Amino acid sequence: MIYLLPFFTVMIWGGNSIVNKMAASAIEPSAMSFYRWFVAMVLLTPFCLPAIIKQRHIIRPYLTKLAFLALLGMVLNQSLGYYAGLTTTASNMALITSLVPLISVFLSVPLLGKSVSMLSIVGGVISLGGLAFMLGHGDITYFLHQDMTQGDSLMLIAAMVYAAYCVLLKRWKMPFSSLTLVYMQGFFSVVMLTPLWLSSEQLLPSQGALPLIAYAGIAASIFAPLMWVKAIDSIGADSSAMFMNLMPVVSVVLASTLIGEKIYAYHIIGGLLVISGVILSQIKIRHRKPLPNSEIASTAN
Repeated sequence: MIYLLPFFTVMIWGGNSIVNKMAASAIEPSAMSFYRWFVAMVLLTPFCLPAIIKQRHIIRPYLTKLAFLALLGMVLNQSLGYYAGLTTTASNMALITSLVPLISVFLSVPLLGKSVSMLSIVGGVISLGGLAFMLGHGDITYFLHQDMTQGDSLMLIAAMVYAAYCVLLKRWKMPFSSLTLVYMQGFFSVVMLTPLWLSSEQLLPSQGALPLIAYAGIAASIFAPLMWVKAIDSIGADSSAMFMNLMPVVSVVLASTLIGEKIYAYHIIGGLLVISGVILSQIKIRHRKPLPNSEIASTAN
């Protein structure tokens, strides 16, 4: 039953790509970015604010890092996603987002001092080949004479930004709960997104945008992160991470069934290559330790 936690989390986040695409025709990206975290903050404040006040002396030294993480993971990443929804498909958005674990592996080299395995390099080549095949509509020479669409470019930048966020989150260990971490980043996000919201032509959301805001602000921003943290605590980060590879599959299926996006062979082939490369990059090779002389002698008998 515990494996349902990462499964439902991936289902929610997979559905969020559909929400991003649907939001493009229902609400301005600037307003959507703001309202997503505004709703989340309103709901979380009664539960989080008392603990924040008690821990203010512990939190204060980390405010700059929290603000920078909020800028990367919640302001830039999500705003770029909403703007991308204007000019690309939900399927493309999901498959490009699936590159985040792979990009994180390579960003871990300068930011965490980790080494890159040969499997990660091979996985990277396979994933990039699959991405080029998919975005080029099955034509591997597409980008020799055409540019990427604006939406695909924005999603690629968003994936890089979110990968940097994930790596920095590992680097900057902070002595407070995950809920406090999410709340403080959400707070800074609302502050940063307020000027963007005020630049919107329509400040108040339409009735059709309310369910999309509710999904993004409650399901994707509160329930999913909490379930994900619980899943990592229960089954470990490596096992949980493997579930993330299902997210583009969920998104593509939902895009096809809910909003009528057509899925072509190049989506399937390119998507499989991307996911295969990401999985390959996540494989950790464990070197066997040499047996002590006494154990060698005992196994020889």
